[in-house]
Amino acid sequence: MQKKDIKDLLNRVELGIATPQEEEVAQFWLHRLNEQAGAGLTDDDLLQAREAMWQNINTRKHAKIYPFKTRRWMAAAAAVLLCLSMGGYFLYRQIAPGQIAQNLRFKNDLAPGSNKAMLTLANGQKIILSEAKNGTLANQGNITVTKTADGQIVYRAAPAAPMAKVAGAAVGFNTITTPRGGQYQVILPDDSHVWLNAASSLSYPTAFTGTERKVKLTGEAYFEVAKNKQMPFKVESQGQQVEVLGTHFNISAYADDADTKTTLLEGSVRLNNRVVLRPGEQATMQPGVALGISAANTDDAIAWKNGKFKFENENIKDLMRKVARWYDVQVDYEGGMSRQNFSGSVSRFDSISKLLNILESTNTVHFKIEGRRITVMP
Repeated sequence: MQKKDIKDLLNRVELGIATPQEEEVAQFWLHRLNEQAGAGLTDDDLLQAREAMWQNINTRKHAKIYPFKTRRWMAAAAAVLLCLSMGGYFLYRQIAPGQIAQNLRFKNDLAPGSNKAMLTLANGQKIILSEAKNGTLANQGNITVTKTADGQIVYRAAPAAPMAKVAGAAVGFNTITTPRGGQYQVILPDDSHVWLNAASSLSYPTAFTGTERKVKLTGEAYFEVAKNKQMPFKVESQGQQVEVLGTHFNISAYADDADTKTTLLEGSVRLNNRVVLRPGEQATMQPGVALGISAANTDDAIAWKNGKFKFENENIKDLMRKVARWYDVQVDYEGGMSRQNFSGSVSRFDSISKLLNILESTNTVHFKIEGRRITVMP
């Protein structure tokens, strides 16, 4: 965003004439303002700013003028926005009128991903979950597998089965696999909840027995692990093993990414039996490189689970790799790519043309859609 764009955006919000998309941008950066040291805003300023913004959003009143004190946060916000946008483009959802003609070439727009996955049972049977009816999918020993209406499969012991009988039953392994353009949720036999991102898979036993609960992951998943001190929960992924007792964390372990990232939101985890993460930390592992620990923006790490793309100083190729998985497209590059990085937040449930239009509004990249192929051009 240029300085003039920032000023215009904030003025439109203050006057109550901003679009919902423009307000979304301003809200995002208002949240960031609160994290910026030396932004010049008191708690009272921030409170007034939030109240003013929410009043606009809730009432949509036009030409509403706020008193001088409220304008103080506008000036500070403009200064901070300018600093935050330097070195990278902030992606915002306002499309300039001059872009309408350019957008006509996106004639074969593509829909976003949805709840799609395949469940492979212990006996080899494959169930396409998007086609299966809600309700009981299978009975495996004393475990019932159920599909719900909101994109989950749930593992539960049969009501009449005592736990000792469940634990003593033969244990098989199931695998849930999401395609590109798919996501799904699993509630495991121990009540742990797993969100699976696109192009990912999770293998797990039909019942947890013995001294540990072990699952295998490829791709990306967010875990909310049920507490059980006597039976640690272990996740094996690309090049690492994560061990927990009960906690919330995200693992991104795609084979085509340069590194594997583990982000901890709550509790504690141990990586490869030697490194312990604390809430708000992220471990990054690359083949042949020492494991690194750094502070993480946990909201960014699980934005996908909450229905958003969030980019933080990402280059176009890293950004488009995420887009390709979710929209199930092939991405090609034509000509030299800009080294400019991008930051911002947009919905994962818009059609792809909206996301591409936002990226094009930076005037650093352009796109062409042909079938399920996107060509990125300078």
